[in-house]
Amino acid sequence: MGIRVPVETERAGMRSLKTKMVWSYLLLIVLVVSLLGASFAILMWNYYYGSAQSSVKQRVESAMALHGRSLSSLTLQDQADYLLQHMAEAGPTRIQLLNSAGELRIDSDGFAPDIRYATGDVKAAMNGEIGGWTGVDPFYGERVISVTAPLWNEARVISMIRYTSSLEQVDRMVANIIQMAAFAGLAVILLFLGLSLFLAQQIVKPIRELTRAARYMADGDWSRRASQRGKDEIGQLAETFNTMVSELNKREKLKNDFISSISHELRTPLTSIKGWSETLKESEPTEDDEEVKLGLSIISKETDRLAGLVEDLLDFSKLSARTMELQSETLDLNEPVKETVSQLAVREEGTKVKLIAAYGAGPILVNGDSNRLKQVVINLIDNAIKFTPPGGNVRVVTAADDEFATVTVSDTGSGIGAEDLPHVMEKFYKASNSHGGSGLGLAICKEIVQLHGGEMAIDSERGAGTIVKVKLPLVNGAKADRQH
Repeated sequence: MGIRVPVETERAGMRSLKTKMVWSYLLLIVLVVSLLGASFAILMWNYYYGSAQSSVKQRVESAMALHGRSLSSLTLQDQADYLLQHMAEAGPTRIQLLNSAGELRIDSDGFAPDIRYATGDVKAAMNGEIGGWTGVDPFYGERVISVTAPLWNEARVISMIRYTSSLEQVDRMVANIIQMAAFAGLAVILLFLGLSLFLAQQIVKPIRELTRAARYMADGDWSRRASQRGKDEIGQLAETFNTMVSELNKREKLKNDFISSISHELRTPLTSIKGWSETLKESEPTEDDEEVKLGLSIISKETDRLAGLVEDLLDFSKLSARTMELQSETLDLNEPVKETVSQLAVREEGTKVKLIAAYGAGPILVNGDSNRLKQVVINLIDNAIKFTPPGGNVRVVTAADDEFATVTVSDTGSGIGAEDLPHVMEKFYKASNSHGGSGLGLAICKEIVQLHGGEMAIDSERGAGTIVKVKLPLVNGAKADRQH
């Protein structure tokens, strides 16, 4: 029974991932735009207000260079007259004459209101320095830049010349530039928000399709495939997912074929056993004992078949769970092979297949489990005999080189087709010309050989027989002996 993932849960999960991605992109771009906007605003602020202050200061310095000596020798009243006659000019800049206490004596408009300044530029001028200040004029109520220069008479400040320039136009220009920059930044943020939504959707959509395909698989529908979008990581994930589904489908088919095959294989001997048991039970004591002997013989053979099938299943279970343990020892490979050939030689009379053996000069020393190695050789010889017609032969050869011991089992049988050869050592696989069995024999042999640190290879061609070669590593001492 499949496990159903609620659609709401899937969508909530996708929304969560999408929201995280969008918020991440959005926070990043807001941070970048804010930093760039702040840097731009500071740059514009310093540029315009710095330029305005520099311009006023240059005018003050020029005026002091031109009129300073003349003004220093005059009284405060004469300085006021001199300012109106020689320094007053039309324009946005206001020129003011202050006494040493910061009180306004006259401005370029000819007015002398009762005003006393205590701004930063005036305080600096009282101390004998040219000072600058930016802010709201405490008496005229407008934002200005002011620069004040002291007028000296001998060693004391007798008065001060104060230049002020309105910042109204500069403020308006800077405000417009910052406003345009803010709108541009907002447009960039909105643009990237839309882009992040699009990118998040492009990433989340294939993930959602993968999730949906996985959910269908959980419900038992293994025909679904994920859409492949490009060659990026998600595309590779979809390709891997589809490959996994294909492999699972293949294994599911092999499993179903195995269940069908093993059911048939178990049913056949059970039917024979049951049938002959009934026959023997109903037999009269006076009947010929030949029928009894035949029945008992069939029961014995079918029981052996069942035992073999069960053993294959048990071995497969151990190998799958990786619980098979080897009773390894140093042994001469010729010994288990000789014992196996002697054990199976009695089948020559019944099968009309000749079993030929040739053993390499011994001892051929390997580390291995004698019983498991015999199991491998029995299975290989049994398969060779099974697929070899009467009159053919099966050859078993042992040999060794500098590194490996080899056992080769070859036959003159029907061979294996090119379409089946790559799969014959897979679990549950049975070739089209199979003579029965569990489909586990060669797979179990391969696993046992690999547990011994060796490898197994099959070479065959339909109609030309089969050659199976098992290679096992020699023990170190045997290697050294052979190299010498």
